[in-house]
Amino acid sequence: MYDVIVIGGGAAGMMAAIAAAREKASVLILEHMELCGKKILSTGNGRCNYTNKMQGIEYYRGDDPAFVLPALEQFGCEQTIRFFQSIGIEPKEKNGYVYPRSMQAASVREALLLELRRQRVKIELGCGIRQILPKKGSCEICTKNGNFHAKTCILATGGKAAKHTGSDGSGFLYLEPLSHHVIDLVPALTGLQAKPPFPKNLAGIRAEAEVKLFVENAQIASDFGEVQMTAEGISGIPVFQVSRFAAKALVNGKKVCAEVDFFPEYDSLNELEEYLTGRMNRMRDRTIREALEGLLADKLIDTALKEIGLSSKKQAGDCTKQEVKVLAKYLKQFTCEIMSTRKFEQSQATAGGVSTQEICANTMESKLCPGLFFAGEVIDIDGMCGGYNLQWAWTSGYVAGTSAAKKARQSESGKGQK
Repeated sequence: MYDVIVIGGGAAGMMAAIAAAREKASVLILEHMELCGKKILSTGNGRCNYTNKMQGIEYYRGDDPAFVLPALEQFGCEQTIRFFQSIGIEPKEKNGYVYPRSMQAASVREALLLELRRQRVKIELGCGIRQILPKKGSCEICTKNGNFHAKTCILATGGKAAKHTGSDGSGFLYLEPLSHHVIDLVPALTGLQAKPPFPKNLAGIRAEAEVKLFVENAQIASDFGEVQMTAEGISGIPVFQVSRFAAKALVNGKKVCAEVDFFPEYDSLNELEEYLTGRMNRMRDRTIREALEGLLADKLIDTALKEIGLSSKKQAGDCTKQEVKVLAKYLKQFTCEIMSTRKFEQSQATAGGVSTQEICANTMESKLCPGLFFAGEVIDIDGMCGGYNLQWAWTSGYVAGTSAAKKARQSESGKGQK
């Protein structure tokens, strides 16, 4: 019998196993893929932004984002950096974003695998889980490779995003007999699909802009950065940051709209109108198309003029106040109704998961099934882009691994006393 069995060999699972092993526990990882840490290889576009020096409750989402705070106090950004240095990964910081000095995600995965071997953690690959059977003082994990026993179990099976990496949502099936509640699972950190008609000519445009998200006409989120226009909607980091709120609203049948502001440096629509009016007057001998040259991407100028029905050949000096007003509104309040998010397979994270009300925030132990712990994306916590989902994986994995090992020790000492 093992002290700790970790189900799932992703970022959270590997950290949990290492943390438990460092507490002198005997540890087994059960992973249904043919290798551990596959999802790590695609993080940060292959560079693995593994944490961020800017930390706080505002970077984490869920029904109760404050759930992350006790765990982050135990194992936050600084502890994460020191841990990875201890296994050979030197940090490289860019504006608070922390990467491995090699700028290769493969380095992070390999360092974790080496530490697992150094800590003598056993790994069973290609191991499809069938059932978790909690027992008094232990648990039995039924798999297609046989049954395994442990004093404690950590569920680190991930969410549903990027199924090809192993996060297929199967971990939630094991919870059905255990009475745990799962908050609705929806895609997060993903693009948004607009309700037709949507101007397909915008596809391929990239622009620094602000994205505002409205649910039932009330603004609930916003972000700034490079927005990417697609043939079906909007994408890019700012869109990713607000996408989980859109997904949550859509699953509840609410109306969702996104507004893209291509001129966020102007505080109001009136200010932009005044600027464009002045520009048209200064360049009155040019066409409207020529007067806008240098302000925006050519494709965006052409699409905007076409969409509002303004001839690109019209003289700038002949542009009426109403035409400038319509142009300004299009560029500052480009609005589209959101029909859906992209699918899980095209998303970087999952929003939703095991209810945090049923998990102890200090230990990651189930309040319903003693000896069962949770780590990573399986919990109803998701982070913003920028290393926050990985930080949550390291944080929850460390806390769960350390706590499970201590629980196993207490179980053993309890038997000894008897």
